[in-house]
Amino acid sequence: MRLVSNIKNYVQLLDACIASKSLKQGKTIHQHLLKLSNNDFSTQSLLLDKLTRLYISCNKPQLAERVFNRIPISERRNKTILWNQTIRAYAWDGPFEKAIDLYYEMVDSGVVPTKFTYPFVLKACSALQDVENGVKIHGHVKRLDLGCDVYVCTALVDFYMKCGCLVEAMEVFDRMLERDVVAWNAMISGFSLHGFCWDATRLVSEMQQMGVNPNSSTVVAILPAIGEAGRWRDGKAIHGFCLRRGFDGEEVVGTGLLDVYGKCGWLVYARRIFGALRFKNEITWTAMIGACVTCDATGEGLDLFRKMRVEVGVSSSPVMLATVIRGCAKLNDLNIGRQIYCYTIKLGYLSDLMVSNTLLSMYAKCGSINDAMRFFEEMRVKDSVSYSAIISGSVQNGNAEEALQIFLKMQLSGVEPELATMMGFFPVCSRLAALQHGICGHGYSIVRGFTGDVSICNVLIDMYAKCGKIDISRLVFDKMCERDVVSWNAMIVGYGIHGLGREAISVFHEMLNIGEKPDDITFIALLSACSHSGLVNEGKHWFLSMTQEYNIVPRMDHYFCMVDLLGRAGLLDEARHFISGMPFEPDTHIWTALLAACRIYKNIELAEEVSNRIQSLGPESTGNFVLLFNLYTTAQRWDDAAHIRIKQKDLGFKKSPGCSWLEVNGIVHAFVGGDGSHPESAKINKKLEELLAEMKILGYKPESNFVYQDVEEEEKEKILLHHSEKLAVAFGIISLKPNKPILVTKNLRVCGDCHTALKYITIIIKREITVRDTSRFHHFRNGICSCGEFW
Repeated sequence: MRLVSNIKNYVQLLDACIASKSLKQGKTIHQHLLKLSNNDFSTQSLLLDKLTRLYISCNKPQLAERVFNRIPISERRNKTILWNQTIRAYAWDGPFEKAIDLYYEMVDSGVVPTKFTYPFVLKACSALQDVENGVKIHGHVKRLDLGCDVYVCTALVDFYMKCGCLVEAMEVFDRMLERDVVAWNAMISGFSLHGFCWDATRLVSEMQQMGVNPNSSTVVAILPAIGEAGRWRDGKAIHGFCLRRGFDGEEVVGTGLLDVYGKCGWLVYARRIFGALRFKNEITWTAMIGACVTCDATGEGLDLFRKMRVEVGVSSSPVMLATVIRGCAKLNDLNIGRQIYCYTIKLGYLSDLMVSNTLLSMYAKCGSINDAMRFFEEMRVKDSVSYSAIISGSVQNGNAEEALQIFLKMQLSGVEPELATMMGFFPVCSRLAALQHGICGHGYSIVRGFTGDVSICNVLIDMYAKCGKIDISRLVFDKMCERDVVSWNAMIVGYGIHGLGREAISVFHEMLNIGEKPDDITFIALLSACSHSGLVNEGKHWFLSMTQEYNIVPRMDHYFCMVDLLGRAGLLDEARHFISGMPFEPDTHIWTALLAACRIYKNIELAEEVSNRIQSLGPESTGNFVLLFNLYTTAQRWDDAAHIRIKQKDLGFKKSPGCSWLEVNGIVHAFVGGDGSHPESAKINKKLEELLAEMKILGYKPESNFVYQDVEEEEKEKILLHHSEKLAVAFGIISLKPNKPILVTKNLRVCGDCHTALKYITIIIKREITVRDTSRFHHFRNGICSCGEFW
């Protein structure tokens, strides 16, 4: 009785709590009501109604639903607004599944949804990307004849767009009898979200033609697409529109404009907008720091980050930390990167997958692959981005075998490789010449629809070329619906490394005929192709044409190609004169190219001069020492050779051992010269002895000048027989079917004796052998090599 008499007072108290969103006081009243009614006041639906509204207003939808369920079902059928409010609460804050479940419960209870119900439940569907339930609810809309309501239709457009169903969204939009600015914005935002910049800008023009004025939300919706597309002219036009309408002072609009200018490379404009904004939130600071990183002003971006933390006191979000970490990777500054890593731990954001993936990528790009691997293993949750980052990082840091193993683990873990993963995987196959894995990856890419992407086709061209299948590279190239300059460059490089210089020049002419403009990389590929094929006159012609016809200023790489071209052709004096005429000081790579030619043509005098030049600049690798050492040993100047070895050791340079590998049944087998650790070593040695006997019958004589140790001739013959490329070929013979060609990859230049021996071996085994060294491909068939002795 006391509860009934005081209902009015309790209602007033609860109304006050709802108005002030006083959860604590509301709960106290709720407890008091439970005590007065012995835990049951279900007959007082007004109080239950008020309590439900209280919990909804305080963002406690689950408590609201529990109270709401205490209202008798007969009375709940009349409380459509309360159903809608509870669904809305779940749709905004989640769990989103509860909003959908509550909608179906509402329908099953006999309550007819209204036009206000559907925007909320459809919002929950879009948050979950639940197309199935969304389509079913669309059917309910049609049955209730709400298909013409502007609010419901706008919600449907938004749902379909966010779920990637662009055709269905357009169908709903086109049938709308009335379209307000919110409906137009839903369409524009959807196209922008999916990167259809042209469609988004077309709709902005169309809405104005229909008499609907864009508002600030329209501007915010279209700006991301313009930024991603790099359409800075459109960005400036929208900026002018915002100035005329007075939108530029709004925080969200200003941040969007700043972001566009940053992504389009106009840092000066981004700075002006940032400085003019009176209020800057965390997103604004992130956009400005991101603009600095994008525009190669990373140091400025890091200074802004410090200022934001120390002077302004704005908190860092995961997005901001990821942006700053990306900046550290761009600067190749591992020290600052580690500081940000510690700061990330302090903020508790290390569990954020986006931040973790960016840290992983930073370690890899800074060359700290061990830290990257350790961090990767410690990550509790990994997605395709995580695997893509570590695979790309491993191959970039020379750990292609590790990258392949990680890719295989990724498949076993159930994480599906995405396009970015395959972009990192195909270079792994290229590096290892793992053709079988590459073919499987190509098939997977076709099934997933990745081969419609130009970048994937470009890496496929490169992969097949470096796996010795230049004909398949050409097939991929010819079937491309769209090509960019990288596609043409990849094809020219492919022909070049196979010694097919004429074909490379032919592709270059095709490129010019269709109107594709060559870049500086194109000419590096073209000159390199001429070098590998001995096309001296053609190389000279294209070097001059590059400047005179295409206005491309030659850089160090172009001069390197020309010195390499002249040196390989034996024109050592001309190469020396060419270097003297360079407009800038030649680096060690230029002199190394000439030194390599000196070794081929045994010009010790010039080699010593070139070596002194290299020493004065500071040698960058062991290659220069090895070339001079080999030159001295060939001339039997053992004391000079020993002096070079001592000097090399004193400077801390170690010679990389010759290593060759080949793929057999999807497994990559590696061999080091003289190494007997392979499980099939006994069989390999037996096969080599058999081959040596047969080769000698055919006229083969071991070229002991390619053994750079002062040992007896018999020992030299044994060393030559167990060079890494011969070990790999012998293993291929005993492991592969007789009709299968053998593809071997070597980390150094193929030695002259092995080059001669492999020609004899092809006559004996009557099968093709292909060797890819650091310079080019050697295709051995019937005692002849495709290089024509020019390598």
